[in-house]
Amino acid sequence: MIFAFSQVCSAWHLACTDQYIWQRLDLSVLQSNFIRTTVEPYVYVHSQSDERLIRVLHICLNLSDGNILTLIFHYNLYVNNNQLANTATRCPRLKRLVMPAWNRIERTEICSAFRIWGDLESLTMPSILDPASVIEEIGRSCRNFAELKIMGPCDMLFATALVSYLPNLKVLSVRCAMLSKPALVIILEGLKMLEVLNISHCVITEDPLPAPEDPPPAPMTILTKLDESILEKASRLREFLTCMSDFCIMCQRTRNDEGMMRWYKYEEDLWKVDEVKSLAI
Repeated sequence: MIFAFSQVCSAWHLACTDQYIWQRLDLSVLQSNFIRTTVEPYVYVHSQSDERLIRVLHICLNLSDGNILTLIFHYNLYVNNNQLANTATRCPRLKRLVMPAWNRIERTEICSAFRIWGDLESLTMPSILDPASVIEEIGRSCRNFAELKIMGPCDMLFATALVSYLPNLKVLSVRCAMLSKPALVIILEGLKMLEVLNISHCVITEDPLPAPEDPPPAPMTILTKLDESILEKASRLREFLTCMSDFCIMCQRTRNDEGMMRWYKYEEDLWKVDEVKSLAI
């Protein structure tokens, strides 16, 4: 629609190319037409859905002329390698990225994009296997990086990677996810610059989360409240956001979904919510 308007007359063209309106590109209403599969990348996206995304990106990236600062994807918009590479090249000034779905993107392409996004300050991402290389690239390339939201379980590998490669992280949200107490301790002890931590509605386990390749674990002990040792470690934070209530509907949903939220079952825009205002959409 914007592209059509831009071709009507010079006035509309000027309006559509006004760089002020292109500082934020919100594609959170655009979803892929897909089915889940049992083999990598565990999702198949219909070709027409890919073509639609290509057209939308082509129009928006042309009109924005490299001035997009905030880019928001829907968690069910499955971008591929070429689409990400083109977007990264055309949005070199990006400061905030909301991109939970990485199934169709190779790790090398993700790292290449972060090398272009040197000004990136805030990222919403999925929990991924072997996160060290991606987190390391963010720490190496994004000199002003300060905010991270993880939409998925946070295990000890993830927590260790954060401490090793993002020591200056100031804001972290792992809400509505599976989180182990040992990983939480690593975060609280290791991220010395952390100011805000959101673990609201998490399923917090006493023991470390098992690795995906490990056999199914015995029933894990789920904490019903945080002990004094955790609260003492968190007392240095400016904000420590928690909710572990049996009466909270979001806590109930996270437990029912076993720490991996099935957002499609709930209100349409619920996945955009965050108790940390700067991370909400």
